[in-house]
Amino acid sequence: MSSHRRRVKHFDRKSGPRKALIRGLVNSLVEHGRITTTVDRAKEIRRHVEKAITLGKKGDLATTRLLLSRYPNQEVVSTIVKDLAPRFKTRPGGYTRIIKIGRRPGDTAEMAFLEFVDYDFEAKGQATEAKAAKAEPKAAAKTATKAKKASTKLVAAKKKSVKKTQKKARAAARA
Repeated sequence: MSSHRRRVKHFDRKSGPRKALIRGLVNSLVEHGRITTTVDRAKEIRRHVEKAITLGKKGDLATTRLLLSRYPNQEVVSTIVKDLAPRFKTRPGGYTRIIKIGRRPGDTAEMAFLEFVDYDFEAKGQATEAKAAKAEPKAAAKTATKAKKASTKLVAAKKKSVKKTQKKARAAARA
């Protein structure tokens, strides 16, 4: 199946698990203000969160019930309607941002922070992490390179051990 003109990402899941994934990520973002996920997931979740906040700006009962049907978590919906919607009252969209943070060591998936545009580093206690990331991009690149080399060595070692076991198995089969 072609990916041209496809509106949503399917993430190799059927509709039920995909809906659960989206609900969980939206819940986490609303609860924490910032989440770390893959870039593709962040781009897809951004659509849902922005629509939810735009709906929450209405603030009426019908909107609340609609949000509850999409995200069946009372706390999350009340946060959207009572906290996020007033915070972004004057903003005509674009409530979230995606900040790319490099690749995940295990499978080299491109990772990103998805956060609200008014996310406060100081309040969440992560100011030092952000300052270090801005001040030392070379150090971050160096650690990423080290992680990549380490994972490459692990893969090579595993291949070597597998080949060794296969060789022993063949020798045993011949004997």
